[in-house]
Amino acid sequence: MMEEGLLSTAEVRRGWAVVVAEEVKKTCYIALPMVVVTVSQNLLRVASMSMVGHLGEVELAGTAIANSLTNVTGFSLLFGMAGALETLCGQAYGAGQYKKVGTYTYAAIISLLFVCLPISIMWIYMDKLLLILGQDPLISAEARKYSVWLIPALFPYAILQLLMRYLQSQSIVLPMLWSSVVVLVVHVPICWSLVFWFGFEGAGAALAIGASYTLNAILLGVYVYRSKSCENTRVTYSGDVFPSMKEFFRFAIPSAIMVCLEWWSYEIVVLLSGLLPNPKLETSVLSICLTVGALHYYIPYSLGAAACTRVANVLGAGNPKAAKTAILAVSMLGAVEVTIASTILFCSRSVLGYAFGNEKELVEYVSNITVLLCFSIFADTIAAIISGVARGSGWQHIGAYINLGSYYIVGIPVALVLGFVVHLNGEGMWGGLMSGAVVQCVLLTLVTCLTNWEKQATKARERMFEGAGIF
Repeated sequence: MMEEGLLSTAEVRRGWAVVVAEEVKKTCYIALPMVVVTVSQNLLRVASMSMVGHLGEVELAGTAIANSLTNVTGFSLLFGMAGALETLCGQAYGAGQYKKVGTYTYAAIISLLFVCLPISIMWIYMDKLLLILGQDPLISAEARKYSVWLIPALFPYAILQLLMRYLQSQSIVLPMLWSSVVVLVVHVPICWSLVFWFGFEGAGAALAIGASYTLNAILLGVYVYRSKSCENTRVTYSGDVFPSMKEFFRFAIPSAIMVCLEWWSYEIVVLLSGLLPNPKLETSVLSICLTVGALHYYIPYSLGAAACTRVANVLGAGNPKAAKTAILAVSMLGAVEVTIASTILFCSRSVLGYAFGNEKELVEYVSNITVLLCFSIFADTIAAIISGVARGSGWQHIGAYINLGSYYIVGIPVALVLGFVVHLNGEGMWGGLMSGAVVQCVLLTLVTCLTNWEKQATKARERMFEGAGIF
């Protein structure tokens, strides 16, 4: 009898390992293509900036400022709001409510197109905002020109982000991968032609971004309307669209706040670094840290997107145990990835600075701050994954409060104290941001561990079957 009991325990463990391994496989199927998708889309703007850099200092400075402000006031907001579909479409698909997947997407497209209008007006007056902030008139005028010509990119960007969430919620990721790669390949010659051949200069770079986003949205739109994979969930208009818009905004607003609060905090600290002694060096080093951190962030973000999809699907299906398994699987993948990335980064700390300049002072500074950067990457990885869990579960409002407290009550104040009062300069400011990331990581982990997943599954089912007479 004892041998049978031992055998039974071993079989249970083996069965559990098989379940986790299968979940890891499903997570990788979503996460790996998403890395390529996010990197490809970011490279659109990087390529445009690179070409503008060959036009002159004023053009580059104006475009760089405009790029930063349009990210803060527009693209980050749309990106964050689109995250609401990860909750709604993911849970609807898991619950088998396929028509709702299409209805939510249609409602979200209408909603974000309206949101683009006030953003467009703000961008038209970008130069006046910059002049109030004390920027040079020539740079402000160049920034306004770039921002105005970037307005046509807003609308296809909004649609593109929503179509991506629509497909992601159904674990359809390969079309996004191929469309993003094709668009990136096409973008480079288009951008070069508009900037140099046709002489549009900075405006040409903005137009190229808009054309690329439009092409990507069209490619995905054609796939959605032609593919049999989307036959049951295809986006169609129905009388439920306007009530669904209210439901979309209920999740979109906290989702945007959650994303933007974190995004803006890093921009704020880099701007404040310009007030430190030797601002050129300090700003350069913090910008390098931000660039390296952003490059790595695509991996944990993609893992978080996979976690979001899996958690939303299984909660919609009423399977809380599977949600826990999904979180465990993606956490294991994240731990392995961040260990490898941090080790590589730490071992290359003495030569990392040479990728951005040859000045000995810059290289040594980057080498010293890399240790903090490794810790920051570790915290960001955990936070990115659990933020994905938050979006999949539908508790973005909790994530918004956590990000507010972590970065604006802890992170930025600590960064200011360490940078300006303790005189640790750039290292102190990045250390302050890291403290905010650590607090965020700890709080998100606690919320995840204390979440009643049975209750979350019930809520998801009630939301999806509301009005159907099932609950």
